[in-house]
Amino acid sequence: MVKWKSCVKHETQVNFILYQLSVILLTLLLSCKPGDGPKESGTIPEPYADGSFGYDYEFLKKYTDIILLESGNGRVAVSPALQGRVMTSAADGMMGTSYGWINRAHFESGDTLDHINVYGGEERFWLGPEGGQYSIFFKEGVDFTFENWSTPRLIDLEPFDVRQQTGQEVSFTKTARLTNYSGFTFDFEISRSVTILSGQEIGVTLNIEIPEGINAVGYKTANQLKNVGSQAWDREKGLLSIWLLGMMRHSPTTTVIIPYIQGEESQLGVVVNDDYFGKVPEDRLVTSEKAIFFKADGQQRGKIGLSPDRAQNVLGSYDPASKALTIVKYNKPDGEAEYVNSKWELQDYPYNGDVINAYNDGPAEPGAKPMGPFYEMESSSPAAALSPQESIEHIQYTFHFEGVEAKLDLIAQSVFNVSLVEIKSAFNPQ
Repeated sequence: MVKWKSCVKHETQVNFILYQLSVILLTLLLSCKPGDGPKESGTIPEPYADGSFGYDYEFLKKYTDIILLESGNGRVAVSPALQGRVMTSAADGMMGTSYGWINRAHFESGDTLDHINVYGGEERFWLGPEGGQYSIFFKEGVDFTFENWSTPRLIDLEPFDVRQQTGQEVSFTKTARLTNYSGFTFDFEISRSVTILSGQEIGVTLNIEIPEGINAVGYKTANQLKNVGSQAWDREKGLLSIWLLGMMRHSPTTTVIIPYIQGEESQLGVVVNDDYFGKVPEDRLVTSEKAIFFKADGQQRGKIGLSPDRAQNVLGSYDPASKALTIVKYNKPDGEAEYVNSKWELQDYPYNGDVINAYNDGPAEPGAKPMGPFYEMESSSPAAALSPQESIEHIQYTFHFEGVEAKLDLIAQSVFNVSLVEIKSAFNPQ
């Protein structure tokens, strides 16, 4: 009996130890959720891969309020704190590619800078002109140098107020005052809305059929500038314009495509303005009979622009590495219109500016770091000569398409009248 009791006691102790071990093991297994534990171990997967929309969306939510718009697999992330800025978008849900360039380091730093706060984002609201005697980026009488250049806080750090919001659209408003280089003060109200489009709306807007198997996202921004002051805005005191800029993620193979209006230089002027930051080298800018091709690889700083006599109402880009086609369309008005000139100088022709621009980031000087790198596509409204209570509206659409090249080629030829073969061979002749 004594021996039997001893065995029972020993067995009970063993069972208790095994029970404790099983509890510990079960606790460890339950605690190993995706995203927990040391990130550097590489053994526990993140919920979203770096470069995906979901990754950027979760990152942005740590630092600012983000409004998510959805339609089908399309996603658009909008920041009220950054002037209703579209930060990024995706054509294939949260796991899809994130198209907007986001300056994560600047968000993480928590700093604000004097000249500009480059948070990124694939479509932001700005106002022109940047340079010249009617500039809103330089104070009266100073030299046009970088030390004196400063982005107005209104379009850099100040939030826009949310007016209405649904799952597909959000609208903003902002009342403000700015004084230009010549001393004239503008009192105005900004209205801006961002709307994600359905697949059918994308097709109607571009007059295309989206091929089966192609992922697509599209959104529209409607931007209004209203004179709410007591004085009329006229050419002699200076005029403002609505200016929309999009910072996109680059790749070594990204090419910007800009169809243009053909005609003699004696009648329409030069095809492309390529001397914003010094003349763009020939191996980075090619003009064919159909379109202008601009290398957007984030390796060399350069900017180009087209006048209203040369610009059509579309531009875009293609990256053969990721098989992604981007299209930007805007409401270019019929007939003649004047556009503000943003060059950093006292200008002989302050209303002889460009209507669309493309920018490729890179070091401003040898050995310097680029801002991004990224590339930009931009459009502007005409100069706004407004009487009190009058307004001007500038509408822009941004689309991203992903899929097999044969189907993307149908879209490119329909919208740009240029094939993907022509785009790819612009800088890599076959």
